[in-house]
Amino acid sequence: MDVDEIVAAGATQQVAAMRSGALSSRDLTVATLAAVERENARLNAVVELLADLAFDAAADADRRRSDGDDRPLLGVPIAIKNDLDIAGHVTAYGSRANTKPAVADAELITRIRGAGMVPVATTTLPELAIFGFTESVAHGITRNPHHLDHSPGGSSGGSAALVGAGAVSAATASDGAGSVRIPAASCGLVGFKPTHGTMPSSGGWHGMSTQSGLAQRVADVAVYLQNLGTFDPDLVEAAATEPAPLRIGVSTSASAATRAQPLDPAIRAALDVTASALDRAGHDVREVSIPYKLDARLLAVRFLAGIRDMAAAADDAARLEKRTRQIARLGRPFGPGSIVRARNAGDRWGGTVHDDLGVDILLTPVMSGPALPVGNFDGRGGLRTVLGMNTFYPYTAQWNHAGTPAVSMPAGRTDDGLPLAVQLIARRGDDATLMSLAGWLERSPAGDR
Repeated sequence: MDVDEIVAAGATQQVAAMRSGALSSRDLTVATLAAVERENARLNAVVELLADLAFDAAADADRRRSDGDDRPLLGVPIAIKNDLDIAGHVTAYGSRANTKPAVADAELITRIRGAGMVPVATTTLPELAIFGFTESVAHGITRNPHHLDHSPGGSSGGSAALVGAGAVSAATASDGAGSVRIPAASCGLVGFKPTHGTMPSSGGWHGMSTQSGLAQRVADVAVYLQNLGTFDPDLVEAAATEPAPLRIGVSTSASAATRAQPLDPAIRAALDVTASALDRAGHDVREVSIPYKLDARLLAVRFLAGIRDMAAAADDAARLEKRTRQIARLGRPFGPGSIVRARNAGDRWGGTVHDDLGVDILLTPVMSGPALPVGNFDGRGGLRTVLGMNTFYPYTAQWNHAGTPAVSMPAGRTDDGLPLAVQLIARRGDDATLMSLAGWLERSPAGDR
């Protein structure tokens, strides 16, 4: 495998090559920066190329390895979603309204540096991470690497586009209402949203948002989370371990404010193929209907109040996009008491939904169809955009409200090459079981469907 091939090979294979002496972190960084620049020309996924920082970090990683350091992520390049503070750089959140350089690293960046990873670029996102598509006045349109006329999803769209294109093996991503799983589903990646409270630099939108990462393989997501977060049992071991028999509830129940968009037949077929594979493997698989009652629906309070607060905290709120300002106004009615009640409702619902249904894992769609065309929401105001996203993405945000781990898994392609995906959801704290099932699914014949 030459250096260009190993750029997309994943952290596990990259570290193995560096440990063997086949290449250095500098070699890998040079090739990764070249790939990022090449792919960015067609994808528009980069906010800032971090070449100087990357070469310094790669040199440090090579020194550390020569001194006997053998950490699992040492020397691995990573793209950074532009919602994490890097000292001396602007954390714009996809907006022209944020212009001041960060004075210190975010905690997750500190851990990334400590692990010896090599930041190579910051990546695009929609303004204030609001949208399930990555299009903004500040940075323009980010495109899907598998079909340039389609979106890579959002809000971690720039991260997903680069990883999906094979330009970098890993990227940070955050998920407040589906922003890891939707881009993963759109770009054919593994998108694992962990139990809330396990990853540093999390907690935005009143506890709905958590940090994570994107990669092409389960093992690479597991090593990233295990070494940067707080997980017990070990996720890396779990990813390689056969799961015990589980009770799996298959559901197409949608949580939409109006009416969910009908499920695309290709998504329904992917769900059925996955359910059949799990049934053949000895799991107890059955259809269930998820109850989205008041406790579940109060997620809207946290979402809208969170956007309101982010808009108010912008360096120059007058420069926010009109649509963002309109959505921020929708959060005005929600005071501290409403937010506390909504958080408590999410805790209650998330703590009981699996047991109420008599299942260990839920299997659902991620989105109502494959990735949307770019510009799908052009011309819509704030409320119409929120409602429109809710009809197409009615399967993700409730699990942020619940705080439960959930993973988007690749599930084949459409005839024109767009990725398909399914979602698996476990109880809070059961990340290892979910990772084990994800690893098995990736290795199984269904993983090639």
